[in-house]
Amino acid sequence: MKQLLFIFNPTAGKGQIRGSLAGIVDQFTKLGYLVTIYPTQGKGDAADAAAMLSIRYDRVICAGGDGTLSEVAAGLMRLPAGHRPPLGYIPFGSTNDCAHNLRLPAGASACAAVAASGVMRPCDIGTLNGRSFFYVAAFGAFTDVAYDTPQDLKKTFGHLAYILAAVGRMPTITPYSLTIQHDGGTLEGEFLLGLVCNTISVGGIKPLAADQVALDDGLFEVILLRPPKTVADFQQVIQTITQQKPAPGDGMIVLHTSRLTVSGEVSLPWTTDGEYGGSFLRAEIQVHPQAITTIQGL
Repeated sequence: MKQLLFIFNPTAGKGQIRGSLAGIVDQFTKLGYLVTIYPTQGKGDAADAAAMLSIRYDRVICAGGDGTLSEVAAGLMRLPAGHRPPLGYIPFGSTNDCAHNLRLPAGASACAAVAASGVMRPCDIGTLNGRSFFYVAAFGAFTDVAYDTPQDLKKTFGHLAYILAAVGRMPTITPYSLTIQHDGGTLEGEFLLGLVCNTISVGGIKPLAADQVALDDGLFEVILLRPPKTVADFQQVIQTITQQKPAPGDGMIVLHTSRLTVSGEVSLPWTTDGEYGGSFLRAEIQVHPQAITTIQGL
């Protein structure tokens, strides 16, 4: 019988997984898996469990928010290439950006079926100064919203909580003077925001069209926002956050690269997959092509 490791975060999102757990496990069993269940006990536990346990299993499936998926992927990256089992995902978070990337259906039961029997596709993984991230590393304005928004606010308002928190930060925005090196050259100047991502959705906002993003092409998409110079520019930034309508123009730079180096005169705070990722004078991001096999919908 095939072996499946099921890692779930009992506190993710609104805690709805507790009511769905029996049905999820029953779905796995009906599809021919002997299931080992591991509830995470705190931050970092999902990564440790994946690294220590998953090599013995035919498949790993995690349930929780995008942070849980990120941790499990990071744990798999500790294993040698060729020894990482396929990774499935059942989203129970507040925003669930990765559900869009993996083409997952609505509902826990439907996602469980995809995770257990869906299409296997390779996925690129990024590292920020050696630390793995699954879908986005970011700096600048609003990037601390995800990890600094109170959990009870997330549970009550979901994606709206992030919007409210982001708009509240607007009066205190300070740009960073940076040198940014990528596959195509070097950029210098002041930047308000930077996203290095392998996703069609970041915090519920869709900054790029789906046809501009490929999860397995060895390239990450980089979105850089320069400081607004006029009231109209400032309004465009607000619209990008509140209406989920990015406003490309002279102040918004989009490029594709396999590597990125960001350096400045002051330490720059980063987030990785919505969590605090450290603060660095020099940040080196590297794409690891097709490092993990993900299980996706059609």
